Amino acid sequence: MIVLLRKAITYHLSLIIYFMNDRKIRAIFFGTHEFAATILEGLISSPFITVELVITQPDKPVGRKKELKKSPVKILAEKYDLPIIQPASLRIYQLPISDYHIAIVAQYGIIIPKKLLDDSPHGFLNVHTSLLPKYRGASPIQSALINGETETGVTIMKMDEGLDTGPIILQKPIKIGEHDTYIDLDKKLAEIGKIALLEAIPKYISGELEPIPQDNLQASTCGQFTRDDGKIDWTKSATDIYNRYRGLNPWPGIWTSWKNKRLKLIKIKPVDLQIEAGKVVLENGKMYIGCAKNAIEVLKLQLEGKKAMDVEGFLRGYQKIASNILN
Repeated sequence: MIVLLRKAITYHLSLIIYFMNDRKIRAIFFGTHEFAATILEGLISSPFITVELVITQPDKPVGRKKELKKSPVKILAEKYDLPIIQPASLRIYQLPISDYHIAIVAQYGIIIPKKLLDDSPHGFLNVHTSLLPKYRGASPIQSALINGETETGVTIMKMDEGLDTGPIILQKPIKIGEHDTYIDLDKKLAEIGKIALLEAIPKYISGELEPIPQDNLQASTCGQFTRDDGKIDWTKSATDIYNRYRGLNPWPGIWTSWKNKRLKLIKIKPVDLQIEAGKVVLENGKMYIGCAKNAIEVLKLQLEGKKAMDVEGFLRGYQKIASNILN
């Protein structure tokens, strides 16, 4: 108890000294996507941190006209008139990392070289969306949902050269809702991550929080998903297929084949019906597809080359799908 009290006093004194001297923790931020923008917004609102430079990915061409689209992080940084740099790579890019007390990374998407990691006075802190060492890699949220996990969380870790192998500074767990999709869980974790990071930074800099090495024997990894990962295997249970839908929604989504065309299932739910695996059953204007165990009800779908539509609209033109076996 005495040790904990001393640590708490040291932590609060360190913050008091910062404010008495009118000083803030000077940060450089690396991030790109919506999750990262939420983390950046938290840093901007902090009374003890000043974000002095934002690094984000270059604008991406989108759509048929290939118009350049800014990242969510760039849009937010511009709103607050923060300096922005958008290098395509950091391997040879010169950054004055040593000018900042700390570097923060959240869903950046570009490899950070060892030289930059070493040059930061307090290192690079990464906001990772799993309870490390579980789900190291590029798709921790998707993988947790696909695997039917009921709990996940955010880890604030100090980065090293490995793939999410650095020591842990702080973790915050969160329950996964039964019907959470990637979009839902990404938003929840962003809010938790914002809170965790603002708690971790001053405690870490003051020495109250010591980085703890990960247990590599408990580690698991996850990679990038492709469109092919969305192909439905009807020999799986309805629960397994629903979990894959949750994890891969909205991209790449889950799909099956009918008449040699891709049929994307945009919205589904599991139901307690016994139907032959892959067989389509129409009943009272509803569409069911059998799985190895139970079935799914399709609520919204899209046939390749057509617009997305609800089941009622789809069945007005495609009644012949009934009794077909999808693959």
